[in-house]
Order: sequence, then structure tokens, then C-alpha cells
Amino acid sequence: CLDHSISKPISVIDIFFGSLPLLYLITMSDKSGEEAAGSRGGLFGAGGRFKGGTDPIMEKFNESIGFDKRMWAQDLRGSIAYAKAIQKVGILTPSESSTIVSGLEKVHEEWASNSFELKPGDEDIHTANERRLTEIIGPLGGKLHTGRSRNDQVATDTRLWIVETERDILKDMSTLLQAASEFSREHIGVLMAGYTHLQPAQPIRFSHWLMSHMAALMRDAERLKELIPRANQCPLGSGALAGNAFGVDREFLAKELGFEGVTSNSLDSVCDRDFVAEFLMWHAMMLMHLSQFAEDLIINNMLKCVDMDDAYATGSSLMPQKKNPDALELLRGKAGVALGRSVGLMATLKGLPRAYNKDLQEDKVPLFDAVDTVKDCLAIATGVIVTMRPNPNMLRKALCPEMLATDLADYLVRRGVPFRETHHISGACVRLAEEQEVSIDTLTLEQLQKIDSRFEEDVLKVWDYEVSVERKSSIGGTSKARVVEQIDNCIAFAKTL
Repeated sequence: CLDHSISKPISVIDIFFGSLPLLYLITMSDKSGEEAAGSRGGLFGAGGRFKGGTDPIMEKFNESIGFDKRMWAQDLRGSIAYAKAIQKVGILTPSESSTIVSGLEKVHEEWASNSFELKPGDEDIHTANERRLTEIIGPLGGKLHTGRSRNDQVATDTRLWIVETERDILKDMSTLLQAASEFSREHIGVLMAGYTHLQPAQPIRFSHWLMSHMAALMRDAERLKELIPRANQCPLGSGALAGNAFGVDREFLAKELGFEGVTSNSLDSVCDRDFVAEFLMWHAMMLMHLSQFAEDLIINNMLKCVDMDDAYATGSSLMPQKKNPDALELLRGKAGVALGRSVGLMATLKGLPRAYNKDLQEDKVPLFDAVDTVKDCLAIATGVIVTMRPNPNMLRKALCPEMLATDLADYLVRRGVPFRETHHISGACVRLAEEQEVSIDTLTLEQLQKIDSRFEEDVLKVWDYEVSVERKSSIGGTSKARVVEQIDNCIAFAKTL
């Protein structure tokens, strides 16, 4: 509502919940056009479908320009391609098309130079760009939207934006994978304890551990690459839902915009957000993997096995001695928020009827937040890896002879004893050491032979961590040659991204 005695538009909510009387609302309901309420911007001004204006709170509630303006470049690309397409079918003359394209390029220059001025009524990036185009070239700008809806327009913008973004993220992942691989090569000789159930299990190479996390991220990169062809399909030319009434060449539009093909059904085209949901699911899984990496490092940092660089740590406001691995804790924490984004959008989508509904506007904030989080997390993880310092002495100190109990069982296997039998024999040796409160590697040959006479003098060579890791020489194992192989394969893969 608009009270001429008040300097700003008054909301209906002000009347019902504020100090203005209900009579005010009844009186104002008799007024027409924009006199009765706030403006409707450039698209739905007085004289069209609507008699009154928009409640100011509704106007703010409805607009998306605050976040979808980051798709300004994609929106302009789509409009330039569409101007060319409707020229081909005779809606625009070559001269008109050239004028519109030139005007859109000027709008692009304003955005690029940060001089574009948003104005009241710029509900979203589409209306803002069209409003500015019309200011520059006049009423001719009104022809651009012929046969086009914001439904197919926003679907096009979002697909263009997400494909570009996914390709950028793959480059970030390539940087991380290569950096971690080279770091692993540099520390190939460092041994550490491997754990299952957070209990000492077997000795491994530090580089083998780090490359295990890169293996998960390589799968993530493969998955992200697989998302691109599905997202990279052109919905432009689908109209509001039923298709384009002027026969625009959608394959031409796809080629102009760099899409791999066109979407197959106009109804589906304007409401399909699978490509957003897939990205959100992907980012939740990728950040889960980074969270696991962060948790491992937090534990190793606590044990003084790995020292984090000051650049990725913070202190305590009370305790002067503290050096907290906050970067890692934030990597771990953001994985939970990522899962919430994914589930949230799926919950929004699950009950929507065909075709476009305004609920779909709610895909942008989680999408943009997800992308920003992913890029930040990849950058932080890369920085953490290249600056951290493994402590070989502390890592080796975490090794214990009991971790070689499997090697003791394997010793007898190599002499023809079935593994199920050697497993029990080695377990009996572990129990004897525990009962005598000694380390298993201090048991004498005589003590071992009392458990099983097939132990010979060379069994004492079992207690060598380096020999143990080098025996794990099958593909993917922790022997030096196999870890180097993993490093080389990861670098080669990363260079393809």
C-alpha cells in the first residue's frame, strides 16, 4: 500500500500487525494501479494483468537479484544467442538483431567494469539486464523476450554457470592431486603405523596413507566429469513450458552457447534441476572425503606425528601454548553442512508438480554456497598438504612389533602351513608376550618353538618394518615401487582434468 503522507511504501503486514487501522486497508483497496501498493517493476507494471502493486515485503521476498546476479555473464550470453535465433526466424531484422547484440555487449561491459547499477524493480538478473538493455537501445529491447520465458532463461543460465564452474573445480582438483602426489614422492621413505578400528594394524608408508586419500579424490574427479555432459544440454527455446511458438532453431542455440545438445522435452526442460541436485550430492561426497583426510591429520597432529604449518592453525584466547588445527576442523565441519544442502534441495524438489514452480528459485543459494565451499576447501586442503611436516621419528615411534604378527603368520605360510593354522599360532605368540608383559619381538626362538616347532632361527628376521612394507608388492600395495606407481598414475590422471 502507498500512503502519500508517508515517505516509503507501507506493507499490508504493517496494517495488521502495526499501528495503522484496518480502515486504511479498506480505503486503499478502492484505489487503482500503483497508487494502491508498491510498484511491480518493469515486467508487470500497471495496465496489464495486475490492478495493484506488490506488497513491499512480498517484493523483497520474491526477488532473487541479490544472489542470481552472479550469473550475469551467462544471462547475457543466452540473450545474445537468442537475439540471433529470433532473427533467423524473422522476428528481428538483421539491423535490429545487431542493435540488440551491441546493447547487450554494452551491458556486459558495465558488469565487467563493476559499473552496472541495480534499480528498484530489478527482480532478478533477467529483468535487470533487459531493463538496462531497453534503457540503452530503447523500446526495441522489448522484442528480445519474444517466445522466451524466464523459465527457460533461468534454466539456461544455471546450466551454463554450473558447467563452467564444474570445469573450474576440476582444475582445482588437478592442482591438489598433483601437489599431494609430489609431496608423497618427497616423503616416500617415511614409515608409519596403519590402523583399522583405530587399533595398530600393519606398518605402511606415509606416502601410501596420503595417496589413499588421493585415490578417493580421483574418484570424485571422475564423478564430476561425468556430471558435465548431463548438465551441458540446452533448454533455451522451451518457452514457459509448451515450447517456442516461433520455431526457433534450438540446435543453433545449443551450438552458439557451447552446449553438447538440446533437452528433449520442454516441460521437463524448465523444471529439471537434476544437474543441481547431482552437483550437491557430489559436493557432499567430496567434502566427506576431505573430512576423512582432515580427521586423520587431526589425530596425527595430536600425536605429534605431523606438524601443521602456522598458516593453517590458530591459537587460544586464554591458553598461550595452544596451536589448534582449525583449518582441518573446518574441513571436517563443512562436510556436515554440505550434506544438509543436498538433502534440503531434494526435499524441495520431491513434491513439485510439472512444470516450473517458484520453489525452484531456492536452488541457487545452496548451489552457490556449495561451489564457494568446495573451492575454498580444495584450496585449504592443498595448502595444508604442501606445508605440513611429517615427523619421521614420531611416526616410527608409533610402530609396534605386534603390528608384525601377520608377518609372523606369513612366515609359516611360506613353509607350507595353512594360513588358518598359522593365524592361531601367531595369536598364541601374541598372547604369550602379553602374559609375560614383554614385546613380541623379544620372545626367544626357544619360546616360539614351544608354541610351534616349525619356527626356525631365521624367524627373528620377521621383526623388520621395512621388510614388511616391501613385501606388500601387489598393485596398490605399500611397497616403495607400488606407491611410486600410484603417485605416477595420480599425476597422469590429474593432468587430464
